[in-house]
Amino acid sequence: MEPFRTLESAVIPLVRDDVDTDQIIPARFLKVTEKVGLGKNLFADWRYDNGTPRPEFVLERPEMADRTVLLAGNNFGCGSSREHAPWALADWGIRAIIATSFADIFKNNAMSNGILPVVVGPAVHAELVRAVEADPAATVSIDLEARVLTVPGGDSGHARVEFPVDPFARKCLLAGTDKLGYILGFDDQIEAFEKERADA
Repeated sequence: MEPFRTLESAVIPLVRDDVDTDQIIPARFLKVTEKVGLGKNLFADWRYDNGTPRPEFVLERPEMADRTVLLAGNNFGCGSSREHAPWALADWGIRAIIATSFADIFKNNAMSNGILPVVVGPAVHAELVRAVEADPAATVSIDLEARVLTVPGGDSGHARVEFPVDPFARKCLLAGTDKLGYILGFDDQIEAFEKERADA
C-alpha cells in the first residue's frame, strides 16, 4: 500500500447523501476476491446504461481521469460492510474522500485500504461545493501528518481546516501499511518474546 502523506488534487464532485455500498459497487460484482479490476465497476448502476457509459456521469468526464479526491455528501458508505467498496474506489484511483460524515464500518475499511476519509463541518462542505461549482478545476490539498485540509476560500483565497483522524489509522496510512502489516513490523520482537517464553 502506498504511504499517504500529502495530496493535492482537483475533486470529483459526487455530492449525494446516503450513498450506500451497493451503489458504490453493486452486489453482482462481489464474487471476486482480487482488488484489481474493480474500479471499472465503481458506481456501475449510475455510470452505465446496459454496459454503455453514460457520458453525463461524473466519472465518465475526461477531466476526472487523474483526480484522486472524491467530494461526497453526508453519510457516505452506509449500508453493508462489504470491503469491495473501498477496493473499487482505490482501484479507480481515489485516495481521499471529503464528506460531512461516513458510515463507521466503511470508514474503517477505507483507511485499511489506503483511502483517507476526511470529515468536514457543513459550513466548510458547503463552501467547498460552491467553490467547485464556480471553478470545477479548483484544487484541495491534504496534509495527513498535520491533519489539515486546505480548500478554496478564505481571505487569502484558501482556508486551512483541521480534520479528525484515528491516531492508529493515521500511523498506518503514513507508513503505507494496514493493521496486519503494522503487527508484522514487530516480527523480531515477537520472535524474541516467543523464544524467551519457550526457554523459560
